Amino acid sequence: MTIATTTTKLNKVEKAKAEKDGLAVKDEIEHFANIGWEAIDKTDLEIRLKWLGIFYRPVTPGKFMLRLRIPNGCLNSEKMRVLAEIVQRYGDEGSADITTRQNIQLRGVRLEDIPEIFRKLKAVGMTSIQSGFDNVRNLTGSPVAGIDRDELIDTRQLLQKLQNMITNNGEGNYAFTNLPRKFNIAIEGGRDNSIHAEINDIAFIPAYQNGELGFNVLVGGYLSAQRCAEAVPLNAWVPTNDEVIELCGAILNVYTKNGLAEGLRASRQKARMMWLIDKWGIDKFRAEVEKELGKKLAVAAPTNEITQDKKDHLGVHPQKQEGYSYVGLHVPVGRLDAEAMFELARLADVYGNGEIRATVEQNFIIPYIANENLEAFLAESLLQRFRIDPAPLTRSLISCTGNRYCNFALVETKQRGLKIAQELDQELEISQRVRIHWTGCPNSCGQAQAGDIGLMGTKVRKDGQTVEGVNLYTEGKVGKDAQLGKLVQKSIACDELKPLLRDLLIEKFGAKPKNKT
Repeated sequence: MTIATTTTKLNKVEKAKAEKDGLAVKDEIEHFANIGWEAIDKTDLEIRLKWLGIFYRPVTPGKFMLRLRIPNGCLNSEKMRVLAEIVQRYGDEGSADITTRQNIQLRGVRLEDIPEIFRKLKAVGMTSIQSGFDNVRNLTGSPVAGIDRDELIDTRQLLQKLQNMITNNGEGNYAFTNLPRKFNIAIEGGRDNSIHAEINDIAFIPAYQNGELGFNVLVGGYLSAQRCAEAVPLNAWVPTNDEVIELCGAILNVYTKNGLAEGLRASRQKARMMWLIDKWGIDKFRAEVEKELGKKLAVAAPTNEITQDKKDHLGVHPQKQEGYSYVGLHVPVGRLDAEAMFELARLADVYGNGEIRATVEQNFIIPYIANENLEAFLAESLLQRFRIDPAPLTRSLISCTGNRYCNFALVETKQRGLKIAQELDQELEISQRVRIHWTGCPNSCGQAQAGDIGLMGTKVRKDGQTVEGVNLYTEGKVGKDAQLGKLVQKSIACDELKPLLRDLLIEKFGAKPKNKT
């Protein structure tokens, strides 16, 4: 969908998209691989390649990040082995991360290998298409869809259909490549709000309407450097069928078509869908969506079925399938290497049915382990590294990439966050889960506002020097009655953070110093 006229005010990115759609570089990828990254047009390199999930990072020149699409976080051993082989090729420079959208990002990738990588991914039904920049990002759902004993709706088929619609079955879909800004969609099938509905542009929440189970719809939620907004009710209910897909398409079209007229394409900072909802009001927004759909939407059910606290799914849990359990493995800050990925694939085959599920907490679940095989599974050496029962702070730690790989990050997050959590776990008795979220910059990929404690990277002045620091958020809540956290203290130097967190855990979360012998 072409935007733009010469008289319309457009920001830099919109001008680039008006000149050439980001998806167009798909036809040039072999050429790019042949000429090398340094010879590629700057706009193609830094912006348009993201439509293929390929991210140039100035902090690692020549070594790219590749972001996949894994709807509902559902993988299998075959796919995991392919990803492990890709990472293995790059030795010490190769690694992978689980993201907070149940996705996988591969690091250290060289552009000359991308055509062959794409062929390998396609052979096992995977794609990275439209996974970055102004596109719909990875689609999230309950990581225990289809196996949860408390489940209401198995969301896997719906999410796969939705991905197929948005990406034209992984081939790329020009109808949805020119959104004014990034876009998140999630479908919840359980009772614990595993999807963090409140921070999605569209979220579907289980709700009964006149005895029929379907979804209430929320719209407009997002986190960013400029603003954090909780999703608001659309006052609409849809059944658990293709009407979900149709509604998503209609909302995306309304957002795309009206982005220029309503000024969303002038400022990147005021381009997320909530700005359109604010300008119109929810009633007009709903009316425009109905016009696009060509029919009226049912009024929302008065209540929804989110009744449980958020689960992290770590440990051993009985499935709805008699005689089987799923086991949640803790992957510290979501960081993976090829050896661990190969081993995960082996364990899924030997003990399960080959399935592997990613969670928004940056962990993995292996389902369909026969109960009589649990003891042998739990004795496997990988579970010493990826434990099922980590200490409380380490267990609930979330982190973005940090400045080791991301040029937006102002601080190092993963290893610093893990070190502090492990040290505090050794020093304190903590009887409850405390979710500490680290994000390296205000873009909040680590979702600092969703944590019990959120830490957002910044630069601070200390002793006349500029050093790494954080802004502190508290009171974020997930699950039922979810809410975003509040900024309570700014500009804390990272080397002063640990004692501050220690005091906070004692004062606000009931932690107690361990007795030293």
